[in-house]
Amino acid sequence: MSLGDLKRLIKTGEGTYLEFKRTISSPEKIAREVSAFANHKGGTLLIGVDDDKTLKGVGSFYEESYLLYEALNIVCDPPVDHTTEIVELGDKEIVVVKVREAEKKPIYVISGKKRSVFVRDKDKSIRVSKERAALLRTENRSEGITFQYGKNEQQLFLYLNEFGKITVNEYSKLINANKYNSSRILINLVSLGVLSLFTKDNVEYFTLSNKVF
Repeated sequence: MSLGDLKRLIKTGEGTYLEFKRTISSPEKIAREVSAFANHKGGTLLIGVDDDKTLKGVGSFYEESYLLYEALNIVCDPPVDHTTEIVELGDKEIVVVKVREAEKKPIYVISGKKRSVFVRDKDKSIRVSKERAALLRTENRSEGITFQYGKNEQQLFLYLNEFGKITVNEYSKLINANKYNSSRILINLVSLGVLSLFTKDNVEYFTLSNKVF
């Protein structure tokens, strides 16, 4: 990539497929961005660029390389598929990290004993719930998802026809099952296109797919 190409890319601004970082302040912060790209459709991370699009550069890629390696290969699990390119900026450098969409999702960010999943939402990388992470896993399924219409599903549809939406906790109480099994039923139905998952006021709801809120 030439410096001219880089400047034209930067002019488009941060968004779903582009993120700026002044420097690598910590591997975990970089891991959040690259994993979010990988869990979506891929994207490009520019290191050495301010949020206001100013090209600052880094002193030397080699000074940043270990932290970048740690973010991409150790903090991210599994490691993120990517390419790295250096664009010269006088006596400094801009690091261009192009992240490919993961073949196996989700990519986790490891922090101690905690595993989090991030996705790209416009110009932000956001942590998602266990349910949305489970939906990412369904993208990797080569076998078909089976659906059996039983008592639990019947209760669900009756509830949704009356109230319109339901949370995992509400469904768990409705069918007297643990949250894990309740969540699996709901996620399978979302994967089949029967239900939709949406967030309102930081609460996640499931609704029949032909419902709009």
